[in-house]
Amino acid sequence: MTRRGLLAAFAATTVAAAPTFSNAAGFLRGGGDIRRIRMYSGRTGERLDTIYWVEGNYIKDAVKEINAFMRDWRTNDVKTMDIRTIDIMAAAHNLLDVNEPYMLLSGYRSPATNAMLRSRSRGVAKNSLHMKGQAADLRLGSRSVNQVAKAASACRAGGVGRYSGSNFVHMDCGPVRTWGR
Repeated sequence: MTRRGLLAAFAATTVAAAPTFSNAAGFLRGGGDIRRIRMYSGRTGERLDTIYWVEGNYIKDAVKEINAFMRDWRTNDVKTMDIRTIDIMAAAHNLLDVNEPYMLLSGYRSPATNAMLRSRSRGVAKNSLHMKGQAADLRLGSRSVNQVAKAASACRAGGVGRYSGSNFVHMDCGPVRTWGR
């Protein structure tokens, strides 16, 4: 085999092995028959692994379980999470092709929790989508912030913030936008 042939074979293998995000929008439009979310909380020690959507229908009990899991752990307040955020999280996870659950750092935040966090950090928005149940801050140990953010951005369905210094990605169902490094 010639050097040129070897380089061509390597290039073809690299392109074939690269992750593809072309099917993200299809997933959010119902391209999948099953939607599943896997998370754990380092704060409470709880774990969640549930199928919440099957063949076009959300499973009420599973969605209720997700809402309870994503509660404000500081106050124990539960809010109905916007299912669009859950769909974005699940789609990004699916695109990353990992079995590892997300580590949930923050889901719903009560106004009191948001105010407390805001007093400690400039990075907390006064009218955070977390208070509306429309946002989540997530981490995957096996993937970089950039990899997770790229997968979430490929969904073209909401906001994606990169917080590399704190090693997490913010995902929300608000306007499509990105920020951070």
